[in-house]
Amino acid sequence: MFVLEQKIQPSLEFDEKSKENHNYLVVLNQNKPIATIRFDVYTNHTISLDRFCVKKTARKQGIGSALLKTFEKKAVELGYKYSLLSAEKQAIPFYQKNGYQVVSEEYLEYGIFCVQMKKTLKI
Repeated sequence: MFVLEQKIQPSLEFDEKSKENHNYLVVLNQNKPIATIRFDVYTNHTISLDRFCVKKTARKQGIGSALLKTFEKKAVELGYKYSLLSAEKQAIPFYQKNGYQVVSEEYLEYGIFCVQMKKTLKI
């Protein structure tokens, strides 16, 4: 989705984390992926998510929020207190609606303006 919809170069999309054993949640529709989250340890109390995306044709249906809530529930079960992510500027309202707060200045990531956002997970 990042490569096709946002024109991210495949060499940037498939990083060193793609080759390691990382955790993913995937939503399928008729055996085809329509949404995904990759997550990993950031610190002892913080889990970091990235590569969170929903296929353009599946947006505005609550799939992203549901997947995010599933990820957060899993994070709490694993003992994490905080969730941290890098959000594209256009996605800030989505994350704010889901309880995340901006915790950094704006920066460029793969040529896209982003901010870091964090949420205290409900235990």
